[in-house]
Amino acid sequence: MTIQVNTDNHIKGKEELNSYISNLYTEKLSRFNSHLTRIEVHLSDENAGKAGADDKKCNVEARLEGQDPIFVSAQSDELNVAIYEALHKVKRAIEHSLDRTKI
Repeated sequence: MTIQVNTDNHIKGKEELNSYISNLYTEKLSRFNSHLTRIEVHLSDENAGKAGADDKKCNVEARLEGQDPIFVSAQSDELNVAIYEALHKVKRAIEHSLDRTKI
């Protein structure tokens, strides 16, 4: 299972973000390891470093074995909040997708 983190030019601290994302992945999604092949996280600052409401964006694409990719997005004033919310959304979407395939 691979976690790939992509950032735009306005996001700083990529190493710390990678660590934060890995820790959240372990906390929220590691139980799906047998189903996941890849997680792609795309981080961006919509206002290019200027202050603004909900200007930090996190897109997450989860690739499940034998299924279409799952895509979710979250925005917040703080990047770590956007990441947390996006990973929470993708967790729910994976649970829903796996529940559907059991039927």
